Amino acid sequence: MENNQNGILEELHRSARQDKFQGHDYYNIDELLETEHLLARDAVREWVKKEVSPIIEYYAEKAEYPRHLVKGLAEIGAFGPSIPAKYGGGGMDEIAYGLMMQELERGDSGVRSAASVQGSLVMYPIYRYATEEQKMKYLPKLANGEFIGCFGLTEPDHGSNPAGMITNIKDDGDAYILNGSKMWITNSPIADVAVVWAKDEEGKIRGMVVEAGTPGFSAPEIHGKWSLRASITGELVFEDVRVPKSQVFPEIRGLRGPLSCLSKARYGIAWGAIGAAMDCYDSALRYSLEREQFGKPIGGFQLTQKKLAEMITEITKAQLLAWRLGTLANKGKASPAQISMAKRNNVNMALEIAREARQIHGGMGITNEYPVMRHMMNLETVLTYEGTHDIHLLITGMDVTGLNAFK
Repeated sequence: MENNQNGILEELHRSARQDKFQGHDYYNIDELLETEHLLARDAVREWVKKEVSPIIEYYAEKAEYPRHLVKGLAEIGAFGPSIPAKYGGGGMDEIAYGLMMQELERGDSGVRSAASVQGSLVMYPIYRYATEEQKMKYLPKLANGEFIGCFGLTEPDHGSNPAGMITNIKDDGDAYILNGSKMWITNSPIADVAVVWAKDEEGKIRGMVVEAGTPGFSAPEIHGKWSLRASITGELVFEDVRVPKSQVFPEIRGLRGPLSCLSKARYGIAWGAIGAAMDCYDSALRYSLEREQFGKPIGGFQLTQKKLAEMITEITKAQLLAWRLGTLANKGKASPAQISMAKRNNVNMALEIAREARQIHGGMGITNEYPVMRHMMNLETVLTYEGTHDIHLLITGMDVTGLNAFK
């Protein structure tokens, strides 16, 4: 089986079109970045060109997660880039983390999602809220890819309103008994550990680490996705699962815990979406200079130039938004509302660019010879996960008015 897989990979690498992407920086934003930022970004960019671009269309078409990439993601430091080196992380700042997510999503949103979940939704809460013993037990193995993690918050009937969750724990001496289910969980069918949020008997939300293989714990895969097809998604089902109290985060209670994790992940998405947008723009620009109609390249027509000019304008605005958000994050001053604005703006921007890029490619835009349609389908999911497009709008609305429109 492994030899067959290796043979497939070798053939994909031999037959793949060369990834010529070089980046797009219309406002010379690189001049605002530190050397470590550029090194981190460029290392991930080269890895994506070598390892992701040649194989991603194949895995997306098969609706299969390219699990062999986990080792490489760990080697380039994509799991927990801003987690301290003491625990196996990269010890880098938030801008370096963002740029790494940008380059991964340039390859594919599903690949970036795998890294985001591992670093922001699994390693981050363990680092922030777990005991030192828990940190040393899990973080190094998550950082080096030995363990794969997932994050259980969303439920079948409670997505935008996580406070309504019904997953619960009941005291049972030296352990809690966990019951309930979670839905739309990236990595769950292959995860070794799950960070799970549930209500205790007082109705307070608690976080805990649940290990795969614990009796009563299952993670069935969700099939039939038209989006994030190269990412594995599933459920988490808990039927009288016994969770030792040593696995429960000792101090954090309430929504503040899971929402802090979501802010970390949303920050990465705000950067990641720029990568998808740049890849669509890059492909459209190249195609417009090669494809001829009426005796000249289609890039020479006014309507095509309008599309391309608006694309690079919106990408540039998103880059500046992400950079400023990163400088605030490095100072601990990036508010959840500011992160929501960037996530909402940048993902919507990327989706609109994907749609325009598809038009420039004409009929070829719907084929897997170009990355545009795959990015477009992926971004439909990114638009609604980690907070829907509309919910983030209401977060901004509440922040500027002081009035809660959620209820």
